[in-house]
Amino acid sequence: MTQTYLDLYSQRLGKVPETVWQNIELEWLNLADNGLRSISEQIGKLARLTMLDLGHNRLSSLPDAFDALTHLRFLYLSNNRLRSVPPSLWSLKSLIYLNITDNQLASLPDEIGDLSNLIELRLYNNLLTSLPESMEQLANLRELHLMGNQLTSLPESIGRLKNLRKLMLEGNKLESLPDSIGNLKHLTDLDLRNNRVREVSSAIGKLKNLRFLDLRANQLTELPASIVKLANLEKLDLRWNKLLAIPEWITKLEHRGCIVYT
Repeated sequence: MTQTYLDLYSQRLGKVPETVWQNIELEWLNLADNGLRSISEQIGKLARLTMLDLGHNRLSSLPDAFDALTHLRFLYLSNNRLRSVPPSLWSLKSLIYLNITDNQLASLPDEIGDLSNLIELRLYNNLLTSLPESMEQLANLRELHLMGNQLTSLPESIGRLKNLRKLMLEGNKLESLPDSIGNLKHLTDLDLRNNRVREVSSAIGKLKNLRFLDLRANQLTELPASIVKLANLEKLDLRWNKLLAIPEWITKLEHRGCIVYT
């Protein structure tokens, strides 16, 4: 009988059985939490895979054969020891979800922009200090999770991610936001807590769909009055900053039903 689904989650395998690579009809493969240190180039035989979970292993590298997985839509690589990924990964044009959280990535290549169908990108808890301008090519991206890195700035091209809904930046080293942030018309969630932000661009007032704005634990001394224009804002968190005074317009937000923490 043809097998299209194989769940080997937390089986303490240590090594992938050779029989797995013979299941060329597989569309769904879960190898998470098995203490795996390597993945064979034979993975390229599984050309029909749409979901692959290699999370919570001990992988420090990935095979070049990833480029054969042309139907792959969901890829989980979280909680490994990856410092980089092979160029073949960036050729996976069918990917809509990519999770490389809790690894050791210090940079991203320009080729990440080739993942044109990507909807959700999770890169938190790595060592990233910057983002490539090519990310502007991720035209379908709706969620970008970058918490727990070492980002000091965002590229101006971030404003070209016109379909972005969530931008999660907690726990970086950001000091400001580019003015292009105001172009993210569909953004609903912006999390900047635990950074070093000293000033917020007035362009933030253009984010008409923003619902949640988290600015706590930064170094803000004042706020742009344009925030009051955020008609859909439901929660504004300003705690643990250095605000010289609470702006009068805060009461207007509260009267509209927005929860404000100061």
